[in-house]
Amino acid sequence: MSEPVIRLRGVSKAYRKGGEELQVLDRLDMDVEEGEFLALMGPSGSGKSTILNLIGGLDDPDEGTIEVVGENVSQLGGDRLSAWRARHIGYVFQAFNLIPVLTALENVELPLLLTPLSKTQRREQAEYALQIVGLGDRMDHRPKQLSGGQEQRVAIARAIAMDPTILLCDEPTGDLDRDSADQVLDLLQRLTSEYRKTIVMVTHDLKAGETASRVLHLDKGVVESQTA
Repeated sequence: MSEPVIRLRGVSKAYRKGGEELQVLDRLDMDVEEGEFLALMGPSGSGKSTILNLIGGLDDPDEGTIEVVGENVSQLGGDRLSAWRARHIGYVFQAFNLIPVLTALENVELPLLLTPLSKTQRREQAEYALQIVGLGDRMDHRPKQLSGGQEQRVAIARAIAMDPTILLCDEPTGDLDRDSADQVLDLLQRLTSEYRKTIVMVTHDLKAGETASRVLHLDKGVVESQTA
């Protein structure tokens, strides 16, 4: 059996708030297999978004180890961490974070400007990402000319433009109506089934949980239950 692409062992994390220590994760163990679509659910403050930050190397654990794509993330730093993150991690947020004055194509092309790709290669890669998300006919549209669901699909195209191993999604359907949310969920499901992307998604959306291949229910920093 292959090693998990994400492996957390004994991970604890606490934050200081108003002079008080808040334990967000408590000796958490978690594995995610390659190509899996995992949903993290639970009440606010249960550690869901903290897990995404730790997997992506945006934060360090107080205790425990986090191995992602064969690397101990907390031992990476500086340029090595930035290069590793650019190669392996794509982010999708509740807010689309698109730049209003740029077209869909230009928004998707933005992270590619940090790569050694030529202008032609960047354009081809961005166009391909938009075609994957079903927006090949909206490349020249600016965000205000798109629906909320289309904006989120542009954001997903931007996240996959560099062909990352893992997508970290924080409430990707939170600002969408049901029909738009379902389209985004179908797209995420297709990214795992057809393109073998590994997805870890934080959500409060029960329908989103049903779309995932596995759900971890968290409470007070521990896994309360698991459904597949």
